[in-house]
Amino acid sequence: MRIDIITVVPELLRSPFEASIMKRAIEKGLVDVHFHNLRDYTTNKYKSVDDYPYGGGAGMVMMVEPIDKCITQLKSERDYDEIIYMTPDGETLHQGMANAMSLYENIIILCGHYKGVDQRVRDHFITKEISIGDYVLSGGELGALVLADALIRLIPGVLSDETSALTDSFQDNLLSPPIYTRPADYKGWKVPDVLLSGHAAKIDQWREEKAFEHTKNRRPDLLDR
Repeated sequence: MRIDIITVVPELLRSPFEASIMKRAIEKGLVDVHFHNLRDYTTNKYKSVDDYPYGGGAGMVMMVEPIDKCITQLKSERDYDEIIYMTPDGETLHQGMANAMSLYENIIILCGHYKGVDQRVRDHFITKEISIGDYVLSGGELGALVLADALIRLIPGVLSDETSALTDSFQDNLLSPPIYTRPADYKGWKVPDVLLSGHAAKIDQWREEKAFEHTKNRRPDLLDR
């Protein structure tokens, strides 16, 4: 998978890709991540990429021209499965969406900033709009990182145990069951006997029951799906 991220503050993005799972995925050649500074695509001598909104109002708006130049150049070099805009009014990211998108070969992620982008960008370039929650951040960079992490960890070969992602919360619309590790008895707080039994079928049944119970108590809306 190749991920091209368009941003006005690339320095916000680099560090997370230089550690842990995302770093290993890049080193293995399983994902290729590129940052594109939008200021490199403006003809403005001050390198500004925003302007005042028509009709007045507070805040600044990202201009269409530098975004057009950047996306058009990228599209001339390869085909993209999606051109994604991170925005609070997009579709809320969920695990099913991440599962499907992890199969893509090439995606562009445009990070919004200021009050957002000129609507003509959304009308003519964007194929998918994604939000990571009902709140507003200073820019789309953190949302882009969340999306990238959610996709990259699902690519075969990224996790050392490929079955791990299949048992995460939200797979099959259930939260994960409780998990334990050694010691089996700590201050009298004991691990459930079934997990120590070695009986795989009973353990699977216990986990399924606990996952359903946990979901019913904390996120009953998931069961409606």
